[in-house]
Amino acid sequence: MEQRPWLKNYPPGIPANIDTTRYETLVDFLKECFEKYRKNIAFECMGVTHTYGEVDKQSTGFAAYLHSRGLMPGERIAIMMPNCLQYPIAVFGALKAGLVIVNTNPLYTQREMLFQFNDSGVTAIIILENFAANLESIIDKTKINTVILSSVGEMLGTVKGTLVNFAVRHIKRMVPKYQLSNTVTISHSIKEGKKFSVKEFTNRPDDVIIHQYTGGTTGISKGAMLTNRNLIANMVQIRTWMQNDLVEGKEITLSPLPMYHIFAFTVNCLAMLSYGAHTVLVTNARDLKSVIKEFHRNKISLMTGLNTLFNALLHHDTFRECDFSSLKITVGGGMAIQKKVADRWKEMTGCPITEGYGLTESSPLISVNPLDGSGKEGSIGLPVSSTEIRIVSEKNKILGINEVGEIQCRGPQVMKGYYNQPGETTTAITPEGWLCTGDIGRLDEDGYLFIVDRKKDMILVSGFNVFPNEIENVVSTHPKVLEVAAIGIPHEKSGEVVKVFIVKKDKSLSKEEIISYCKENLTGYKVPKEVEFRDNLPKTNVGKILRRELK
Repeated sequence: MEQRPWLKNYPPGIPANIDTTRYETLVDFLKECFEKYRKNIAFECMGVTHTYGEVDKQSTGFAAYLHSRGLMPGERIAIMMPNCLQYPIAVFGALKAGLVIVNTNPLYTQREMLFQFNDSGVTAIIILENFAANLESIIDKTKINTVILSSVGEMLGTVKGTLVNFAVRHIKRMVPKYQLSNTVTISHSIKEGKKFSVKEFTNRPDDVIIHQYTGGTTGISKGAMLTNRNLIANMVQIRTWMQNDLVEGKEITLSPLPMYHIFAFTVNCLAMLSYGAHTVLVTNARDLKSVIKEFHRNKISLMTGLNTLFNALLHHDTFRECDFSSLKITVGGGMAIQKKVADRWKEMTGCPITEGYGLTESSPLISVNPLDGSGKEGSIGLPVSSTEIRIVSEKNKILGINEVGEIQCRGPQVMKGYYNQPGETTTAITPEGWLCTGDIGRLDEDGYLFIVDRKKDMILVSGFNVFPNEIENVVSTHPKVLEVAAIGIPHEKSGEVVKVFIVKKDKSLSKEEIISYCKENLTGYKVPKEVEFRDNLPKTNVGKILRRELK
């Protein structure tokens, strides 16, 4: 093991190495949580609550239904929903049935959905009706033969659910018309599942249970294969880091970040279960009033978020009126927390923002600052327990204190590899098990990690990875475009936004045409906010476009 200067700086009572093998599978972990906290509230959404016992019963019924439909352990099932009461039921039910979950961003376009579903070999999908029209247009090109639909109000009770669905469908008009045959609802699936039982199957620690899609370190979207061992390890690592501050069965946590994102999935959906926490789900975090309402409705003790969300809340007129007396922990991830935001948050709430660092490929947490705010300014913290970090040069030489190079990490949370991508896996993980993050950083004399630069070409928009290759591939298919290059430029609210440089093939091409075309083929946060036309683009002597010169 490499020299680890961070050991002497761990918070009191936090061990350097922990047992991450207490549970063989995530289902074993869930079983313990459901039994231990059976009468406690597990999840809440829009004022409606489900206990641990209710979620256990519903997810078991759902698992039995999936088996009754002929779905076999190891098959892939896409879950395409925002934060709602149905999400944990769908996830836990799929896990109990031995299926591999493919978390899918509901904002994906038809093109992005088609790629992910076919790449992972999805045969079933659980999808909110708001996005069913997109599914309808591509389903014939996939292997999907089981479609389970849900609505925003489905689990909110007869009266509230009916009102919510009416507003979503007819007032806000958020459900485009669609026609999908042989569909059932989640509620119907759970009810039908009571007629069946969950079939026994073999479930091992190293079995893959999630394909979490990411651009990885090269920009080509691929499924990170996360195993029982990976997710259990990171859950235990997160739990351990919080053990001095949280009390079992007493915490109320706020989850505005979508659980289809690995950060919220591991922290809010898994680690908080281990504490028997009452997790409040926010379906649309862009609706700041709904986030603020939960602070008035509940005594929130832990919140996760991104810099953009914290900043937006701080600038909302009514946020300062909230009661923050119970707030113990605020965790920021996905993108760098700006100092002015962190300072103002602590001033207003009395709680520091604790910044962490991780990747989809590491389930995700690698390092995190002490929760009491005692970390170093600008740092992304100390390695979590049972995790090693080193800095290496381009020639893979291990570097010393404050020397700048690539950040590499090793630990039980590092993924098994990329699905059907052995070459990419070999590039990302060394034979000794070191994950090559592609991020550039340094370790100081106390073991604190600092990021010097992000992945060379990656653009980070509100915590989401955007890779220039994908943007360029889409824009280049426009008939009026000759050449294109994409970069990230600074933006006050989202950290960065996409800017494209284009050489026209047709002089009539306009900025509006490009943005409209991108909106049809890319998720909103990937759509360029700025377009610049040029006569030519800077290139190397072999014709490769030099993005760094455009920056």
